[in-house]
Amino acid sequence: MESEPLDPRTARRSGAVGTSPADLASSPFRADRDRVASSPFFARLGGVTQVVSSTGSGLLVHNRLTHSLKVAQAARAIAERLCARPELVGVLDKLGGCDPDVVEAAALAHDLGHPPFGHLGEQVLDRIARHRLGLADGFEGNAQSFRIVTTTDVRGPAAVGLDLTVAVRAAMLKYPWTRLSHPDPHPREMAAPPRGASEPSDGPGTGAAKFSAYVTELEDLVQARAPYEGRVEDWQQTVEASVMDTADDIAYAIHDLEDFHRVGVLQHATVAAELGTWLNEGLELAGLSRAELAEQQRRPGRSLESLRRRLHAKDSWAVDDDAFAAAVAKVRAELVDGLLSVPFDGSVEAEQAVAGFSARWTRRLVDAVGVVEEPTTRSGHVVLAVPQWHEVQVLKFVHRRFVLLRPDLALHQRGQARLITALVEALEQWVTDRHESDRLPRRLHDLVELAETEYAVLARTDPRALIGATGEAPTGKDAVRALARGRAVVDFVASLTDNQAAALLDALSGRTGQLWTDAFVL
Repeated sequence: MESEPLDPRTARRSGAVGTSPADLASSPFRADRDRVASSPFFARLGGVTQVVSSTGSGLLVHNRLTHSLKVAQAARAIAERLCARPELVGVLDKLGGCDPDVVEAAALAHDLGHPPFGHLGEQVLDRIARHRLGLADGFEGNAQSFRIVTTTDVRGPAAVGLDLTVAVRAAMLKYPWTRLSHPDPHPREMAAPPRGASEPSDGPGTGAAKFSAYVTELEDLVQARAPYEGRVEDWQQTVEASVMDTADDIAYAIHDLEDFHRVGVLQHATVAAELGTWLNEGLELAGLSRAELAEQQRRPGRSLESLRRRLHAKDSWAVDDDAFAAAVAKVRAELVDGLLSVPFDGSVEAEQAVAGFSARWTRRLVDAVGVVEEPTTRSGHVVLAVPQWHEVQVLKFVHRRFVLLRPDLALHQRGQARLITALVEALEQWVTDRHESDRLPRRLHDLVELAETEYAVLARTDPRALIGATGEAPTGKDAVRALARGRAVVDFVASLTDNQAAALLDALSGRTGQLWTDAFVL
């Protein structure tokens, strides 16, 4: 009797097949889900900022762990709905498959690489990595997540990453390219680059704004994408990655609004004025010149009009003015006239109002997901229906306009940025101190050894991959070792919680006399 051919999607990074004796699940994809959930990198997300630090916030606001759980919940629901539609079975198979266990595992893993203080920490680490440490790749949360599951996590069977299957690793690649070099030609050079592939407007020559793998994990990226060659474009997400990405958008659009309603930051009057003014004066606002709109940005309705224009400029394939207006009206009715109309006071009624808002919107968006066989370069194969796509844009706008742009949040974040900067500098000085090198934290010492091996190989085989801000490839062992130490410090800092980062800096700067602390483990 002939055995069934091996499904290439189940192949592991190590070349192993199936599961290991340590896995409880018999399904390789379910085993991957368990491996991610058991990782200490996953557990640490409970102490990592989503938007504002969890310190002192009790049970009120999401952290990266609760966010990841909700993304996984939505991703699995989307995958199950798509797989249950008979007309999509052939399309999904043609594009490479859509397994609920795969998307759930990828969703749980997608934020493993987020550093202390969330996106703010990500921006600061990237700037330091490129300009101070000379790392061409800089830092990117998605690429860091991929590095963790393939390289730096030690809880897998071989103590190198988690040895996940091809399908789950590919599903983590929201941006399946490196910052500068792969694939060739790089997607940032396309006439209409995929979302995230363009260079930042304030950073020409720095490569893609978003990417999912460093050059040290390029081989892993290529291996993970191999079974999808000829099924999806080399710059395009797999269907499972597209499901995870869509679920991330849905969770982000809803639960951050919940959080800031709970803590009283999202105010009824200001949101009502913005949305109501645009609905009442939309034609007049559309007639304003760019200069007039910029001058009046602080007046109600103007920011929403700016969003409408940005969508036309960036996503003309999807934007529709009638659908946009309907989305603004829908959000005003549900969010402004509904949830925000009564301040949150912790009562049963208030809790039920929040739960009802979240459940209604999550189901509305999850149920509106479909599959496009030949999407534009700005979209994945998995997309929201036109009305819901516009609603997500408006929900995210409310969060950005009335939470992220608040001066008090900016004040808080500037302090966090200084903390991350000072911590990286202090650790870099320690790593390069030859008199203290044998007293480094063991975890940091191991990361230095790992990175030195990786960068030595790259220096021999592909030195162009190491060209940093100077525009020159490093020459000599000392230069390569310096890059490796920089990457190790970044890996180490990115693996801390918010509180661990603060406590470690206090110790390194002499601001605490406490010898032992449970905030960090050396």
